[in-house]
Amino acid sequence: MSTFPLTLLAGRTAYDAIASRGWQPEIFSAMVGASGGAKLLGLTHLDRYLFGTYLQQSDHPMELYGSSIGSWRHAALTAPDPLKSITELQERYLNQAWDEDDTRSPGEIVDELCDWVIEGYCTEEVRHNLSAHPRFTTHIVTARGLGLNNRGKSIGLGLGMGLAAIGNLASRRLLATGFQRVVFSSGPARTFSFQDFDTVHVELTPDLVKPALLASGSIPFLMSGQRDLSGAPRGQYWDGGVIDYHFDFSNHRSDGLILYPHFSRHVVKGWFDKSLPWRRNHPKLLDRTVVIAPSRDYIASLPYGKIPDRKDFGSMSQVDRMDYWREAMERSGELAAAFHDVVTDPDPLKYLTLTA
Repeated sequence: MSTFPLTLLAGRTAYDAIASRGWQPEIFSAMVGASGGAKLLGLTHLDRYLFGTYLQQSDHPMELYGSSIGSWRHAALTAPDPLKSITELQERYLNQAWDEDDTRSPGEIVDELCDWVIEGYCTEEVRHNLSAHPRFTTHIVTARGLGLNNRGKSIGLGLGMGLAAIGNLASRRLLATGFQRVVFSSGPARTFSFQDFDTVHVELTPDLVKPALLASGSIPFLMSGQRDLSGAPRGQYWDGGVIDYHFDFSNHRSDGLILYPHFSRHVVKGWFDKSLPWRRNHPKLLDRTVVIAPSRDYIASLPYGKIPDRKDFGSMSQVDRMDYWREAMERSGELAAAFHDVVTDPDPLKYLTLTA
């Protein structure tokens, strides 16, 4: 069993760049954040190290592309104090709690909790900072529902999602009949040129930051979604992971490198592709990408043999869930220490695996 807790994967161009220049943060022109809900807690101290130390060693411009919890994490990076902000996000996410005798619907409870999480770390100052940051250009990815998916919780939405899943199984392109990608951007998109789906870019103003983040994390059926966001196409907005769960790297167009702190070694395209191995991004598409993820052995050593995930809300009591999540968060210090070893080792390739 390997004792090193990280898996680091690099495409050929990224591998060669690190070989010649080392792990200087300025070699990365963009960072991607995947959907994953509670999985963010599995990267707790790695994110704190990345946001509070590693990326602060440079002031070069970067683009941030995120869907769902990925966009929530990136909002913290644009704060005046990124370490304080990402810590507050993690702590709020951990401490979501509700009265078990609450008579409201589960959706109402989840909507309120998500609003509470975002309000705790994405303050007015952060929202203004994010929309006009001198270094980080933010892109918050959402999925606008079309047809039956252009409505809140209903039988029609269930039918629309079912048809989307069936169509996606036949061809990912058929997903475009049920959803449109809408990206809320604080500046030009240079790293990804989205060609696979009809895509609309909307200027990300301070007033749009919170609703865009909520929309990007609005899981159908579990949450109410966001509707008719100002300056954007009218309609119902859902979790960006529906289209861009881990992102489709066939849309990558720039010559820069991408840093991808991830929950898994696999980079899946869309939400409906999770159980479809052939919908993972081919290694050639990740030529300019470095994936940093917990290793299989590290994950196997955690309680329950996994990092936290959204299913824990329903499968554990609140006390047991919080105890387990807190232990996973504390253990993630091993990931941060390992990445520090990676970037300070005289041999920049010592821990890196070439994928293609």
